[in-house]
Amino acid sequence: MIWRSILFALVFSLTFLSPVPAQESSRATEATKSFDPVQATKAWLDTVPADKRAKSNAYFEGSYWLLLWNFLVGAAIAIFLLNSRFSAQLRDFAERVTGSKTLQIAIYAIVYMLVVAVVSFPLTFYQSFIREHQYGFATQTFGPWFLEQLIGLLVGLIAGTIALSILYAVFRHAPRSWWIWGTLVAVVLSFFGNFIAPVFVEPLFNTYKPLTDPTIRDPILAMAQANQIPVKQVFEVDASKQTTRVSANVAGLLGTTRIALNDNLLKQCTLSEIRAVMAHEMGHYVLNHGAKLTVYFGIVALFGFAIARFFFDWALRIWGDRWDVRGISDPAGLPLLMLIFVTFTFLMTPVLNSIVRQCEREADQFGINTSREPDGESKVALKLGAYRKLDPSPIEEFIFFDHPSGRARIQMAMDWKAAHLPAGNLDAPEPATD
Repeated sequence: MIWRSILFALVFSLTFLSPVPAQESSRATEATKSFDPVQATKAWLDTVPADKRAKSNAYFEGSYWLLLWNFLVGAAIAIFLLNSRFSAQLRDFAERVTGSKTLQIAIYAIVYMLVVAVVSFPLTFYQSFIREHQYGFATQTFGPWFLEQLIGLLVGLIAGTIALSILYAVFRHAPRSWWIWGTLVAVVLSFFGNFIAPVFVEPLFNTYKPLTDPTIRDPILAMAQANQIPVKQVFEVDASKQTTRVSANVAGLLGTTRIALNDNLLKQCTLSEIRAVMAHEMGHYVLNHGAKLTVYFGIVALFGFAIARFFFDWALRIWGDRWDVRGISDPAGLPLLMLIFVTFTFLMTPVLNSIVRQCEREADQFGINTSREPDGESKVALKLGAYRKLDPSPIEEFIFFDHPSGRARIQMAMDWKAAHLPAGNLDAPEPATD
């Protein structure tokens, strides 16, 4: 009986159990081999008509020159304010108005920022209004656009005055180690600004209202709940009054966390695309990219402040008397600091873009594993390709891209799809099983 039982079990196993895994494994291998991620990526890119690809390339490549022009204009303004001694005269005016060092900085900062805004307005007008309309991305007429520029200027005046008052207080109290403490202040201010702006500043320009469509809202909230993001509702933003671009974000801190997506995303994208976008944005939140980027940029800022200290002292030894700048605590030297920083930032463009691009790629990876929407990810990448070059050279992507290119994003999605082809229905996530 024992041998008969063993023989029966062996026959049963060989007959009913062994062939099934072998067949499934064979089918899975054949399915994986039949799907080529490289060819699939090329097929997605080939769906974009040549004229649209040319328009996208022209728009994005034009930003290379705008990067240079913004640097040159910023540098020219700083040099003009120093050589004309307008900066020194503005400082003298602030000193005549009040004896308070803090108020002197505030007066100087407000006038300085107004002058810079007025002088640089032609470039801002071309870059943000004329050019965006030429390529069909802007939807505002001049009046509403200019009003928003004024609101942005007011916000910038308030934030800039506070920041400069704090920084110059540090410069006065730490004339030798100002570059170290200045970096710390800049990092702290940047940290709070990154979390405050989406919640308290952006509503000045757009209306946020709860998204009521359950077919879109509920899948987003389900992904948020699965990733322990403390939100109870999703907000819709009326960005179509300004632009045709799609956008979304998950932002906030200490009870202010909020999920928001703009109405362009709702109008232009399918549910699978929306899920892919929102999962990407959740990736930024879950992976603490806000805090990480603050730290990374803080390290870069420390390097920048150290360079600023060297070149500031060097420039004052040569031109200090001509400019009538007394030292680092003198607000008349602010244009010199700005000249050093805009030059440093311009030269560090590839490094800064690479830091952001790496975080964006991490968010892409998180997003596709959360949404399980490789085709949705690819479709969104093509939509973003309307204003971001889809297939740049490696050098272009390294220097100018602060996000992965469309080709890189589609390739990642197709690699994921190839690896997960045996998983079954990719449109509806299933519970994981051991």
